[in-house]
Amino acid sequence: MALNIDLENKRAFVSGSTRGIGLGIARALAIAGCDVAGCGMAAADHENVLNFIREVESYGRKALYVQGNLSERDTPARLMQAVAGQWGSLDVLISNAGRNVFKGAESCSEEDWDECMNLDLASHWRLSKAALPLLKAGAQGEPGAIVIIGSNHANNTIPGCFPYNVAKAGLLGLVQSLAIEWGPEVRCVGVAPGFIDTPGNDAWFNSFPDPAAERKRTEDSHPAGRIGTVDEIGALCAFLASPHGGFISGTTLLVDGGRSALMQDA
Repeated sequence: MALNIDLENKRAFVSGSTRGIGLGIARALAIAGCDVAGCGMAAADHENVLNFIREVESYGRKALYVQGNLSERDTPARLMQAVAGQWGSLDVLISNAGRNVFKGAESCSEEDWDECMNLDLASHWRLSKAALPLLKAGAQGEPGAIVIIGSNHANNTIPGCFPYNVAKAGLLGLVQSLAIEWGPEVRCVGVAPGFIDTPGNDAWFNSFPDPAAERKRTEDSHPAGRIGTVDEIGALCAFLASPHGGFISGTTLLVDGGRSALMQDA
């Protein structure tokens, strides 16, 4: 008997939905039968936004896009008001939006710290809090699901990634608190990806004199022998949002191809 991830007629919101991991998650949810709303910094007529809408609608699902900067405190409430006006409720929230702020502990300014903590930590709490009434309204015998996308930097990091790693470590506690305070009506789970093949990581590889060699070195440093894909993260989020993931709450799943299992580089 095949294992079927069925999110038919469910409604999800994915922040940072127009590219990279967010787009992969939106696609996976649509494949599973979910209508998907999303947000990003781009204007509604931007090609990335149009691509997001096409992706979702190509699987026969409804798509909704609301432009918004999650670094602004009032944005989460405005986004959820827009969703409430169109759909009335939600079943799933995927809080994904974030930005690399790699400064190093000594070089990090107060402004860098505030920028990182605001977007990479606080915005996940604000968005979850704003979505909570919609998730409760959408409950039909099943709890609502919140999935917060963190990073493997919460568990192990490298020099120069401060304060990003600190914010991501904070998400581990956020997931725990939301799960124990909002359950059983709402589950909260974290997903901490490692190296995932995205435009952002392409830009990082391209910053080296030999991008292909750096990519190969990175791939070889993973026991899995490669880096991950956005579709793998999307499929995991769809599973976690489904009844199959119903007993998973208050924990963060590390998805890094075994990279963190190495005590030291070979």
